[in-house]
Amino acid sequence: MKREKVTILIPCYNEEQGIAKVMDNIPYHTLDKYGFESRVIVIDNNSSDRTREVAESRGAHVIFEQAKGKGNAMRKAFNCIDSDTAYVVMLDGDNTYDAREMLRLIEPIASGFCDVVIGSRLGGKVTKNAFKAQNRLANWIYTFLVRCFYGANITDVLSGYFAWRRDVIVGIRDHLKSDGFSIEMEMISKLVKLDYSIYSVPITYDIREGETKIEAIKDGLKILSTFSRNLFWSPPKELTDKKNVNLLEKLDEREVTNLVN
Repeated sequence: MKREKVTILIPCYNEEQGIAKVMDNIPYHTLDKYGFESRVIVIDNNSSDRTREVAESRGAHVIFEQAKGKGNAMRKAFNCIDSDTAYVVMLDGDNTYDAREMLRLIEPIASGFCDVVIGSRLGGKVTKNAFKAQNRLANWIYTFLVRCFYGANITDVLSGYFAWRRDVIVGIRDHLKSDGFSIEMEMISKLVKLDYSIYSVPITYDIREGETKIEAIKDGLKILSTFSRNLFWSPPKELTDKKNVNLLEKLDEREVTNLVN
């Protein structure tokens, strides 16, 4: 059986309390059982604690991004993915997302059902006190707006748990500009504009380890601004052409696989 590589991206800013638990929960053996090999990349977003040392002690490849902000960290990471990667997974380093549920996000993409999968907290299981009432309400409002104005079949637009095919990331990474927590909204809105197939799966959401980095009002306004601005964003022609070429290549690969089997 042909093995496919999964690159796991974990952005971190002062997450020494959570990163060890996240990495310990990555289901390496289960991924291996289903034909996936994995590589973990931790993005140290200029941490002042022992995030880097803890991650390296667990076998992660750590890259450094000096400019603080989740968007900066993820844009750096998207340019560090190996060319032989088949699928990319992103989750936070604070242990709010359960790394053991990773295969749930990968499987719909690997089976050809869709291009992108988002882990949904609103459609999943939330531990008591993990999701503040105001955060849940804001997330519901943003999700409602995206479903109405972008026509996206998504139930949690602010989730930090994603999976993509590598070619999807390669196609969109040069068009991402967000430096902070609006990166998820930017990715979703532009992926929808590119007509990628996006679906949600239920996940578990737990109480974070350490202090939150989100500034509710400031980050909320940035997310709203990104939502509004991208309503008028149109993908460059070369980007849509490249997407179509990649899609044809994937279809050809599946036909060959079906003939072999």
